[in-house]
Amino acid sequence: MASAVIAALVICGLYVGREIFVPIALAVLLSFVLAPLVEVLERWRFPRAASVPLVVVIAFIAIFALGSLIANEVRHLAEGLPRYQQTMQQKIQSLRALTSTVALDRAADILQTLGKEINVPQTPSPSPLSETPGEAKPIPVEVRSPPPSALESILALISPLLHPLATVGVVIVFVVFILFQREDLRNRVIKLAGSNDLQSATAAIDDAAGRLSRFFLMQVALNTSFGVLVGVGLLVIGVPSAILWGILAAILRFVPYVGVFIAAFFPLTLSVAVDPGWSMLLWTGALIFLTELMIGQVFEPLLVGHSSGLSPVAVIVSATFWTALWGPIGLVLATPLTVCLVVLGRHVEHLRFLDILLGDRPALSPPELFYQRMLANDPAEAVDTAEEFLKESSLAEYYETVALKGLMLAQADLRRDRLLPDRLAEIRDSVAEVIDDLASESDDAPAGGRTKDAEAADAVEETADAPMPELPFIIREGLPPDWQSEYPVLCVAERSDLDEAAAMLLAQILSKHGLAARAARKEETSTSGIFRLDGSGVRLVCVSALEDRSTAHTRHLVRRLRRKMQQARILVCCWGRTNTAMTRDHLNADAVADNLGEAAVYCLSLVEQTAVQDNGAGPRASSRPAVSRRGRAERKADRTGPS
Repeated sequence: MASAVIAALVICGLYVGREIFVPIALAVLLSFVLAPLVEVLERWRFPRAASVPLVVVIAFIAIFALGSLIANEVRHLAEGLPRYQQTMQQKIQSLRALTSTVALDRAADILQTLGKEINVPQTPSPSPLSETPGEAKPIPVEVRSPPPSALESILALISPLLHPLATVGVVIVFVVFILFQREDLRNRVIKLAGSNDLQSATAAIDDAAGRLSRFFLMQVALNTSFGVLVGVGLLVIGVPSAILWGILAAILRFVPYVGVFIAAFFPLTLSVAVDPGWSMLLWTGALIFLTELMIGQVFEPLLVGHSSGLSPVAVIVSATFWTALWGPIGLVLATPLTVCLVVLGRHVEHLRFLDILLGDRPALSPPELFYQRMLANDPAEAVDTAEEFLKESSLAEYYETVALKGLMLAQADLRRDRLLPDRLAEIRDSVAEVIDDLASESDDAPAGGRTKDAEAADAVEETADAPMPELPFIIREGLPPDWQSEYPVLCVAERSDLDEAAAMLLAQILSKHGLAARAARKEETSTSGIFRLDGSGVRLVCVSALEDRSTAHTRHLVRRLRRKMQQARILVCCWGRTNTAMTRDHLNADAVADNLGEAAVYCLSLVEQTAVQDNGAGPRASSRPAVSRRGRAERKADRTGPS
């Protein structure tokens, strides 16, 4: 309730104080555009006292020149509009001739005639008592104002200009103040954001300011280029007031989605009025369409990325919101203002909700999305995201950073009694389907390319912070005879279906690297089922455990496995281990691993060591590259060359 009241007060304040906030918003956005130019002059040894006024004066001279040019073009357009009336009438008549029929026209004429006859007013007959003989008729009186004085004429001329000039003056004052006091304003924002971690707060604010400056500067450059191309093209085609439509196109392109269509409406309508034929209309439409296609689909992704950082719904909502508050100027400022709010939300913890509501990044983390899709029994969508992820990273990294962490979230819900046993079985079956669909993918170097899926890109960013260790590839023919059985590695679940799903992930990664492994069902390792467990040819047992609060069950399972398969080594995989008592000695295991990469490295290294001891030669395939140890930057450099 308190948050709702505060939000309502803020919205009311923005509406009531729009005469103040609009100039401030314009000044802030303009300062983001001018700040890089001021920094360039300062790097050229210009003092700030000279660089700021110089940049501001040049910018506002350009703005005033643009305004005067717009006014001149509007005047010429108004003078020429009567000349196009006859052409418009001919176009309308030709269209009516194409779309109308004789019967319909005759019916319309009859209806109009009947309507006129019905609506003819009846004149009342004069009454003999209506006028008195000798009575004088009233004299009409007309009130005329005296001609305005010279002072009144000057005031009438200046008064419409007072408000725009006052707004421009306020904007100039704020722009100069912001450019002069950049560091002081940054320090105040850092203080508001939280001064406990000055290093992180300073880096975040500087990064946000730099990103916004580059984004707005590139947007101004792109929209100006769009306006210039449209204006020059319309001038060549012969559309009147081509410069005006080019300027309008550059301004309206700041409005997302509909800005270009609004800008195209005016020259298209004018081309219909000017040209007796239809060629000018077609050339004008083709010019605007091809120019927007080139700017929006070629140059804009290269310079500012594929997205402004806003979700499509946020763009529409923000345009509606700011237009309702501040009118047409709010429509133009909607996207820049919302981008500022989203960037603040990404760097300021107290404003994180703005990034969640308005940003284009997924609201849920990659593990949360994986878990949600398993709950919704939608493995196909998870597979689609995984395939996008594999364009830039390996399969082992996907299982480590997304799938396994998603199963940890499920285990946390199970610990809180939020999951029923039948739901656990459904999650296990969904994970098994994902693993089966990804069976054709190799765990080698990524094939190349860059993902355009936001969820996959978010997951790739997480792998950059914690890359997988190097995983060798094993040649089965070079292994000792006792490791050449059908399944020398057995992955078993400690107790639940979630443990079984994690065991399947590990089994597939080991199989991808040449070490055949299978995952046993949880029923096979129960107290009664372990006697029927097939342990023939098994040299290594990997126990998958997502629950580590108690070690009793794990120790009991390891003891039973020791008795069942005395020749096999036992690795206990405590996924995301938090219990320090889960150690090798305490569990009576040969090794303990905390994550998928560590477990896979132990298994593959154990095979290598055994092969070296028995044969004196390692089974690693030298022709197969092991790329998982290196980060995505090095792998991308290998694929694309130096940047």
